[in-house]
Amino acid sequence: MAAIDTDTALSIAAARRRLARQFSHAGLGTPDLDARILVGHALSLDHAALAAQADRRLTDEEADTIAVLARRRLDREPVARIVGAKEFWGLPLALNADTLVPRPETETVVETALAALGDTRGRALRIADLDTGSGALLLALLSELPAAHGVGTDISVAALACARANASALGLAGRASFVACDHGAALGGAALGGGFDLVVANPPYVASGDIAGLQPEVRDFDPRKALDGGRDGLAAYRAIAGDARRLLAPHGLLVLELGAGQLDAVRSLTAAARLAPAGACRNDLAGVPRALAVTVST
Repeated sequence: MAAIDTDTALSIAAARRRLARQFSHAGLGTPDLDARILVGHALSLDHAALAAQADRRLTDEEADTIAVLARRRLDREPVARIVGAKEFWGLPLALNADTLVPRPETETVVETALAALGDTRGRALRIADLDTGSGALLLALLSELPAAHGVGTDISVAALACARANASALGLAGRASFVACDHGAALGGAALGGGFDLVVANPPYVASGDIAGLQPEVRDFDPRKALDGGRDGLAAYRAIAGDARRLLAPHGLLVLELGAGQLDAVRSLTAAARLAPAGACRNDLAGVPRALAVTVST
């Protein structure tokens, strides 16, 4: 790979512009944004400070740091992985190698859940976030539902450590707990006289054979176990739908993130598990059916 063009003769603003051009030539989708974030991260400057110091010249050490980060991005490592954090629902979330990078379309699950809860949002709700990863869905919901308590599950102990740290950093640790298990396997439910008012999940939903064709940022850097949904991409949905009636309280809601083109198949799985639709499926900003809400039917 060609050397990164960055040197101490450049001002901060010029370094950003040059980096953005290199990212653009490499075909990266958001070159200006990537350059701003990486230069700011290298220099420990926020957006306002970058603007205020735009004319300051880079030191040798600063130029070297920017070059290292730029090489990583040109190797298609996601910006969120490089800086170790991603914003989701307005919340800053730390990441590690065992967590997915939270994506904007997953916010559709939060929107769907809050809308479906309606006037029950002020109650002391019990929430479960299956396959929680960084804790994105659970912590977003707890931030909106101040009387709620929740539990996040994941098969990765390292992912749970990340989610637990995020809960603490956001001041939500007192209302969030975390359990290592496959989906909801270790959680008590309605059969034990309890049950969850809301269960959400962004499960692995990429068909095993499709993983090789994903963008390098996803294929090479997201944990495979958080992507691989089995031969047809539906393995996790089968498990979650089959366990939903045990997990949910009477009138409880299950909200699932869907992969593109999976709506009909997941609807069939939930219907077979005697789960009834709870409103229309919500599309993400790209118009893809993304969040399906269902409830226990009689």
